[in-house]
Amino acid sequence: MAQRIASPEDLKAVREKAQQDIDLRSGQKELRITVHMGTCGIAAGARDLLTVLMNELQQNQVTYVSVTQTGCAGLCDQEPMITITDKNGSTFRYGRLSKAKVGEVVRGHVLRGQPMVEYLIKI
Repeated sequence: MAQRIASPEDLKAVREKAQQDIDLRSGQKELRITVHMGTCGIAAGARDLLTVLMNELQQNQVTYVSVTQTGCAGLCDQEPMITITDKNGSTFRYGRLSKAKVGEVVRGHVLRGQPMVEYLIKI
């Protein structure tokens, strides 16, 4: 079976995708989304949420958000969780998230600036 040789267009698409991933994970932006990836978070599905989050941001061409990961936040019963921090330092911690809820948070909070109160953790 012959292997297909990548075309310049294929290589350009791979490079652009890699650059988008790097841009999402670096630099000072308007919003920072932190995915809590401690053992409890991973066991509750944080890896899947991170994938959905990254896909939602890329599909909506969001460039003003950086995505980071951290360990346990000490609220294991609220996992999986994300924290959104705006440029003023205000934080919004979302808990007991699902893939669908992460999409709602991106569309509501990130795109429209309206925190999704029903998913916020009340501390």
